[in-house]
Amino acid sequence: MTQPDFTATFQKVSDLVAFNPEDLLFRICELLKQEVYHYDWVGFYILDPVKNELVLGPYVGKPTQHTHIAVGKGICGQVAENGQTMVVQDVTQVENYISCGLDVQSEIVVPVMKNDRFVAELDIDSHSPAPFTSADTDFLSKICNLLVYRF
Repeated sequence: MTQPDFTATFQKVSDLVAFNPEDLLFRICELLKQEVYHYDWVGFYILDPVKNELVLGPYVGKPTQHTHIAVGKGICGQVAENGQTMVVQDVTQVENYISCGLDVQSEIVVPVMKNDRFVAELDIDSHSPAPFTSADTDFLSKICNLLVYRF
């Protein structure tokens, strides 16, 4: 398994952000899933501050029944609560995990923070065991930082 070219992929995402299409978040999901072999489900959850829950936004991958997630529940809800990236290399080891499918073995969730407040997150599931490295975390954090103005 070769390491993805995060620099080239980041440039493609940056170009999309500069172009600013109406379906920007969906296009980013498509691009990430296409470019990075271990990104099997890629999507955004957006905070509904009134209901204190995450609402599923654009995504690419198998359909999910998890269209609303309470803040604090599961990996996504925990990231919404604490505003910190969470990497889970083996989802079977997480007590509060919300299963999105039997194929999912690992997950990374990166917050989008605006003025130090959580507004959304990028959620990626992988069917590979323990594929995420600090390079993934850095790469996805840079992407989330590009998107702050969208929320």
